[in-house]
Amino acid sequence: MNFKKFSKKFTKIAAVASVVLIAGGVLAGCGSTGLSNGSGSSTKVEKKEPKDLKIGVSLSTLTNPAFVNLKNVISNYAKKNGSKVIIDDANNDTSKQNNDVEDLITQKVDALIINPCDSSAISTVVKKANEANIPVVCVDRSADSGKVVSTVASDNVAGGKMAANWLIKELGANAKVAEIQGIPGASATRERGKGFDSIADKKLNVVTKQTAQFDRAKALTVTENILQAHKDIKGIFAQNDEEAVGAARAVKAANKKITIIGFDGALASLNLIQKGEVTATVGQQWNKIGEQSVQMVYDHFQNKKVPKNDKVAVKIVTKKNVAEFKKQVYNK
Repeated sequence: MNFKKFSKKFTKIAAVASVVLIAGGVLAGCGSTGLSNGSGSSTKVEKKEPKDLKIGVSLSTLTNPAFVNLKNVISNYAKKNGSKVIIDDANNDTSKQNNDVEDLITQKVDALIINPCDSSAISTVVKKANEANIPVVCVDRSADSGKVVSTVASDNVAGGKMAANWLIKELGANAKVAEIQGIPGASATRERGKGFDSIADKKLNVVTKQTAQFDRAKALTVTENILQAHKDIKGIFAQNDEEAVGAARAVKAANKKITIIGFDGALASLNLIQKGEVTATVGQQWNKIGEQSVQMVYDHFQNKKVPKNDKVAVKIVTKKNVAEFKKQVYNK
């Protein structure tokens, strides 16, 4: 071997290697420029007091009295703490809700509280909020994707199971019942149905499952059709109280006696429970849900640990405890 040629070649290789190593060191030193996804101080939020926060709120609908109450609770709790709130009504329209949230992002709100019409459709604007570094809290229903600080909601699966077990207790095993479902795609629909079906499909005779879109008028029509097709049903599980109220009107018009259980604890349904036209509801603690959704925002801006899912307990409300529940949740 020619030693001189080998020496020159080795020197060149060593020089190139040195350049590569130096470059690698420089790039490693630049890891904090945003290319790294590491956690640490860079993930901390700039602390802000409640009085310095502007919170955008998007509610699925304000035709449902339960969400009107939610709006009032959120507004009152935020204002009590000095926060500014901007509240939009999506009118159960996913396109309008997405446009409303985009507008709130444009207004540079500090945080968003969203009650999605549809858990999948809302994901697009949740991701846009993520890009704008605006924290999102979902309330009552979740988002299928995108980063959410916390979802504050009742334990819908547990509530669905409660409704099924209560119907079994009231009507007996294998009783014929109908299930009136909510908006397809809403997490509340999926979760309440999952809980109810896990028990009812095995221990009750569920003769039909039909959607009424969480809407009172649609539930009235759906129930009328169910009563025509299944004249001997004994019970109805409505996935929200608006549907329970609609079902109760159809049952009353047909002069039938059918056990109806709803889900929400909305005032309209509670009033009908007192009259004996709706039998029961799975009551949500709207006061706690509303206050907790705002508190999650406050805790986030204080760099406190925030639970990914904040589940608020539910309870069966009947004529026996409806007055107590109204006082507790609505102060009435």
